[in-house]
This record gives sequence, C-alpha cells and structure tokens, in this order.
Amino acid sequence: MKENQFIKQFLKNKMGVVGFSMLVIFILIALFGPMIVQYDPQVFGERADVLNPPSAAHWLGTDDLGRDVFKALIAGSRVSLIVGVAATFISMFIGTSVGIFSGYLGGKTDNVLMRITDVFLVLPWLPLMLVLAALLGSNIWNIIFVIGITGWAGTARIVRAQTLTEKERQYIERSKSFGASNLFIIWHHIFPNVFPLVFANTILVTATSILSETTLSFLGMGDVSKPSWGTTLHFAFESGALSNKAYWYFMPPGVCVLLLVLAFTLMGFALDEIVNPKLRQR
Repeated sequence: MKENQFIKQFLKNKMGVVGFSMLVIFILIALFGPMIVQYDPQVFGERADVLNPPSAAHWLGTDDLGRDVFKALIAGSRVSLIVGVAATFISMFIGTSVGIFSGYLGGKTDNVLMRITDVFLVLPWLPLMLVLAALLGSNIWNIIFVIGITGWAGTARIVRAQTLTEKERQYIERSKSFGASNLFIIWHHIFPNVFPLVFANTILVTATSILSETTLSFLGMGDVSKPSWGTTLHFAFESGALSNKAYWYFMPPGVCVLLLVLAFTLMGFALDEIVNPKLRQR
C-alpha cells in the first residue's frame, strides 16, 4: 500500500483520527510539559499544604507530602510514555524475530521457538513481571526490560502465521531459484510484507506496556526517583487518599492512563482495519 493511500484511509477512519489526536496531545505534554512545569519529587510542601483540594495555587491540589499533583501529573507523562514505547520496542523486536524465523525456517527451529513462545503465553504475566522486577530491582531500565521480555509472545504468534503465508508465495520460490540466502529473503521479502501487520500490532502492544508499567508502579515496583502515573497512584493508595476522599490525588493519573491507553487502542484498531483487507470489506 502506497503512503498516500495509507494516509487517506487513516484519515477516513474516525477512531484512528480521534486516537491520533489524543496521542499528539499527550506527546506534546510529555515533551514540553516538564520543561515548563518544574517538578522535584524530593521537595515537600508545608504540613498545612497536605492533601489540599484544587485551588488557584495548586490546580489539582496537593498530595500527602504537600507536593503539587498537577506538576507530578505532567512529569509522569514523560516517564509513562518512555517506558511504554521502549518496552514495546523490545517486545516487537523479539516477537518479530522469533515469528519470522520460526515461520520461515520451519522444522525443528519452528518447534523449539514455538514451544518457548507457548511457555511465555501460558505463564501468568503479572506474577512473572513482579518476580523479575523484584530480582532485578526497581530501576526504570529494569522495568522496561521486564515489560519488554514478557510481552513478545503474542506478536511472535501473529508474525509466524503471516510468515507461513508469505513464504509460499511465488516470488519467494523465484528468489530461492536465483540462489538468494535465507537471510536475504527474510530481510528483503518477508519482513517488508509482514511489517504493516507488525506496525499495527505495535500500537496495541504499546497500550499494554503502559498498563503494565502502571500496574508494576502501583504495586510498589516502580522507580520512585522517576515519577510516573503509576507511582502517583501507588502513593495515593498508600496515603489513604481514597478513604480521605482526596479525589484530586488519585483520579487525574487514572484518567490519564485510561485516555492514553484508549488513544493507542483506537489507533491500533484503525491500523488493523487498514492493513487487514478482510476487516475493510465488512
């Protein structure tokens, strides 16, 4: 599909346009917000400022340590996006590589790679991430690695199925007859044809990665030196914000996570309709 056709089809999809617009807003906030709103998690407010409701001085009130919730929300947007995108890159790299090599090479290679994939598919993802995060530590890069290394199996299955279809095409047989190596065929023929599917799946996996980071941080496995929406929810729960009815503390990060995940999900469904002819015909 040509680039112009892709853009035209995407712009016709209302879900995709809404999701993309929401995502652009969050990206702009993550890029420029922390530069405008300076936030230091180590600087606490006065005792009188603890759990104050929204006001002119603090647009979203203060937390249990007197810190501005709005500033924490802006600062957390960058961390949540970075973790989500970086973890997704790891997942997609592993999943795409495993799926392509498994589907194209077949035989024992396929059996071994798919059995490993099945193990990651059946293992409960949350306990696995918690164990790995506890073993490696709550560093932000460890969190990215943990989310990435546990979220690739679904992608591998999808890519393998598409690769099995592509390798039976006539142009693959022609390439083999001309003496092309397996790596050449995979890189120049298989990968370009599975890439649209990989790209559409990447958007959906990013939403899952952001939810995973939020979950880990909420359960106390996040990097407290790099505040994210998940760590804000964690501290809100620990400080009893729900029982104190401090809605301004726990609701904003929850709504932001919901909207960001919704943005990626809408875009993912839109891209899936574009790259999947069967969905376009419905």
